[in-house]
Amino acid sequence: MEELELRNQEIINKLKENGVTYNVYNADNGGNRAWKLDPIPFLIHQKEWQNIEKGLKQRAHLLDLILKDIYGPQLLIKKNIIPAELVFDNSGFLQPCFDVKQKLQNQLLIYACDMARGPDGKMWLLDNRTQSPSGSGYTLENRTVMAKVFPELNKNIYRNRLSPYFIHLQQTVATLGNLSNENPKVVFLTPGVDNETYFEHVYLSSYLGYTLVQGSDLLVRDGFVWLKSIDGLERVDVIIRRVDDEWCDPLELRQNSLLGVPGLLQVMRMGNVAVVNPPGASVVENYGMMAFMQNACKFLLDEPLQMKFGSYLVVWTKQGAELRT
Repeated sequence: MEELELRNQEIINKLKENGVTYNVYNADNGGNRAWKLDPIPFLIHQKEWQNIEKGLKQRAHLLDLILKDIYGPQLLIKKNIIPAELVFDNSGFLQPCFDVKQKLQNQLLIYACDMARGPDGKMWLLDNRTQSPSGSGYTLENRTVMAKVFPELNKNIYRNRLSPYFIHLQQTVATLGNLSNENPKVVFLTPGVDNETYFEHVYLSSYLGYTLVQGSDLLVRDGFVWLKSIDGLERVDVIIRRVDDEWCDPLELRQNSLLGVPGLLQVMRMGNVAVVNPPGASVVENYGMMAFMQNACKFLLDEPLQMKFGSYLVVWTKQGAELRT
């Protein structure tokens, strides 16, 4: 235990040295909260992970199909698979995004989720993250710190490498670029330093080699998005966004937004810029959608849902809030 405490302190020091934070809005003790990393790994057996992996791939594919249907033929609504109210009364459903289509077959290019072990001992999926999924940067930082503090883990335990994910991400983003441009200009759009995952925005943009920008750094002119630079305007081909859906375009979405790019949706309609993930993707984050995933899966994929979804209820007691499954 003494050795574990020493290594845990070393983890804390390295995270502090690297400036790893997770900002908390309206926090009493200030916005920046130090990132916490447990020194004891959470182990998942390879055989169990193979089943989890299948379930996550199926869920990502399913959500992509649901997203395309909601902003397309809307068969799920017409066939009563999903209640119409769940879509049209959903704050994540953005009508201006109805005719915005990316040139790739998949619209949902990045997907993340929250998981926990259910009462049956199996992993359950608790939440979908689709509008601006985060976590991969923190995962990379976690792996880097653990490799330095616990070097014996690299020698005695086989772990899947993280680099194939980031390589695949770069390759996918490159295919979204202008067909006439062999080196597409890619920018990483952040809301700014007050965002809860701003550390990750800086970390990932640097790691992937993309320019970190805010909405004020971009402008729309002649049907294209341009990056303001010292040398003049540079045309932008791909935007990886961490700005929430309704803040992306003050012309067509939230009018008081200072975080987005005026005219962005129109440029997307013209096919002159790609956005990962496209605005409007938050419609499938709705918790109410979880109850209809099984039927949607049978309708769209003609197969049963491989991974259970969890539900939870917050109950207020004299001691405070309790979370119950």
